[in-house]
Amino acid sequence: MKYRPLGNSGLLVSEIVLGTVPFGGSGGFEKAASVDVNGAKRQIDMALDAGVNMIDTADLYSMGESEEIVGKALGDKRQDVILASKARSPLGDNPNHSGFSRYHLIQACEASLKRLGTDHIDLYQIHNWDGVTPVEEMLYALDHLIQSGKIRYHGTSNFTGWQMMKTLGKAEFHNLAGPISQQIYYTPESREAEYELMPLAIDQNVGTLVWGPLGEGLFNGKVRRGQKAPEGTRQGNGWPEPYVHDMARAYDIIELLAEIGEAHGASIPRTCLAWLKDRPGVTSLIVGARSEEHLKDDLAAAEMTLTAEEVERIEAATRPAPQYPYWHRVVAGMDRIDRAEQPFIDGYKKTIDQRDDER
Repeated sequence: MKYRPLGNSGLLVSEIVLGTVPFGGSGGFEKAASVDVNGAKRQIDMALDAGVNMIDTADLYSMGESEEIVGKALGDKRQDVILASKARSPLGDNPNHSGFSRYHLIQACEASLKRLGTDHIDLYQIHNWDGVTPVEEMLYALDHLIQSGKIRYHGTSNFTGWQMMKTLGKAEFHNLAGPISQQIYYTPESREAEYELMPLAIDQNVGTLVWGPLGEGLFNGKVRRGQKAPEGTRQGNGWPEPYVHDMARAYDIIELLAEIGEAHGASIPRTCLAWLKDRPGVTSLIVGARSEEHLKDDLAAAEMTLTAEEVERIEAATRPAPQYPYWHRVVAGMDRIDRAEQPFIDGYKKTIDQRDDER
């Protein structure tokens, strides 16, 4: 297991993180969760034995039940891990029990601490953008939580590029601690994050934690062309995520991962994770599983290394179409390309050059 700095902080985080969406199974998460306290204890032990040093949860997961299970399962191992949770999501009909207002964040943090059975959360993440509350209010609330010892660091989740930059800019302007990380969705099928969020991560030294790296079950090895996803899996249970624009393309990607994995004696999910973990800007991949067998396979991705040719094959097959202003930088032959954009501009250039060759 390798460890990487989490953004502009002194934290070193394992390249694989244990996710806890599968813990619990209530409050709308029945299709994705079924792991009880005993199962969580075994998963945590497996993860720690493999070198994982972070556990990620949220107050939204099974409406608090996931946090309760994490707290009970951790027990005396609490100080052995970086514990991350999230707040902002609506947890009821009360309109003030949502968003990142000072009122809600402080209340939500104190409730999470109680469920987790701890006196502090190491990384507290804002689960989504709030288009109503001023960013300054959020930052001052998080500063209060830091000063009171209830959280150590904070991060974001599911922000856009401009929302992240606004948050970073406001934090710097007011001399407050800014987010050290972003948690985003990123898979071989869904690489939209490369347009803004990944260059931002590289340029601003923000850690990137990838949620759903297996596409919420899309790349679990059981979703294949010409066959129905088995019942009991997220995709077989009608889980609403992810949004896939072109399913035929997704099947092509799955088959490519299967082919490359076969050469290594590895599964589709392990091959998917092995490619993602070393993408530019990625700090860690968050994996969650309902079975110990699946978790064991996911953890093994940390030891899997693809050849340069295999990495390039997956990159070429999954590369997103160049968008403005990136295609313009290429076709206009712009010099002085930013180092944060360079890894992605290189890919766009290959696509444009190939198009020109075919004309």
